[in-house]
Amino acid sequence: MNNAQLGVAAQKTQSVNQIPASAEEFKVASRPVVSYSGTQQNELLAALPRQDLETLFEHLELVPLPFGKELFEYGSKLEYVYFPTTAIVSLLYVMEDGATTEIAVVGHEGAVGVSLFMGERATCSAVVQSAGYGYRLKTQFLRDAFNKGGALPQLLMRYTNALFAQMAQNAVGGRHSSIEQKLCRWLLDRLDRSASNELKVTQELISIMLGVRRESITAAAGKLQDEGLIQYRRGNITVLNRQGLEDYAGECYKVAKSEYDRLLMDVARA
Repeated sequence: MNNAQLGVAAQKTQSVNQIPASAEEFKVASRPVVSYSGTQQNELLAALPRQDLETLFEHLELVPLPFGKELFEYGSKLEYVYFPTTAIVSLLYVMEDGATTEIAVVGHEGAVGVSLFMGERATCSAVVQSAGYGYRLKTQFLRDAFNKGGALPQLLMRYTNALFAQMAQNAVGGRHSSIEQKLCRWLLDRLDRSASNELKVTQELISIMLGVRRESITAAAGKLQDEGLIQYRRGNITVLNRQGLEDYAGECYKVAKSEYDRLLMDVARA
């Protein structure tokens, strides 16, 4: 699948998962006030001591993240780091032939585009997969804040470890997991970052993200539905039995989830 096909799949899903991506929405006529309660929707920002967090307020900007928006592409300069609140972002690796595979997913638990070195370039692409909102911060200010020490550097390093664990598990799962296990893992990753058990997504988009044929996803989704784990209608998947999905996914899901849970426990004790 190439980027053009990914765009077509995005358009098909956008009608049920939409914040319009017009340029006008990104013009900040009167910048929204950043509030303490608002920033608590992102778990990394919420984990910062209040005093450290409030020093970021002047530089944080609440922005809409419409479905299909590319936050950055491979090789581009990382100008902003994003802290999603209600949006979900896919980190994608694009092959020379245009084939696309998801290597990680980020939601309200994390950050996208952390760049701690001047001139650092993106090693993947980042595309909004579920519309919502998030806070963005210029990477230069993030570097300045990181160099001052305190809680922020420790938090970002711990989060980076958890993100690496997710990427590693995706790589292992890509080689050793069945299509059904990959699909269960993919659904659970979104469920962890969503407000409900209902996901707005097409089978075509899932096939692109997982780098497999659409027919394989259709067969796997049918099997999970027959077993009472999910209910699938066009453009909509409802999870009926989360525990069943976790059991089906097995280690493919649990290792990365355990690593992030450990991160939150470490932060709580800090």
